[in-house]
Amino acid sequence: MKIVLALLLSLLPLSACARDCAPQVKDGWIRLMPAGMPMHAGFGRIENRCPMPASIVAASSPAYGSVELHESKLVDGISRMRQVPELRIAPDGAAVLQPGGLHLMLMQPKATLKPGSRVAIEFELKDGRKLLGELEVRKPAP
Repeated sequence: MKIVLALLLSLLPLSACARDCAPQVKDGWIRLMPAGMPMHAGFGRIENRCPMPASIVAASSPAYGSVELHESKLVDGISRMRQVPELRIAPDGAAVLQPGGLHLMLMQPKATLKPGSRVAIEFELKDGRKLLGELEVRKPAP
């Protein structure tokens, strides 16, 4: 009985560490579109170095009226985009948001953005925690 109790107690710090661990947003950027466009696209990498999976279920930003996670796929030779309700990231895994694949749809910008400016994005995890990311505004490549 003492061995079982000691084993259970030894696991408590590990579970507390897992709960405190959170994914991180890396190399985030927003493709700047011509003035007046009602939406932008956000990209980057969300790394989960935690021992437990993480699931992103929503995103928001004070700079936009609406933020959604989308995925573009080629279906019968036509690029189709759909909203992704949940993005699960495996332990020690990453989700890559890139043009032509997973990405953020940033709709209804509240102000004119300039290259080099930074935009805060808040991701909501399935367990209720919040993850803050920062994306740099960039001009589209010529």
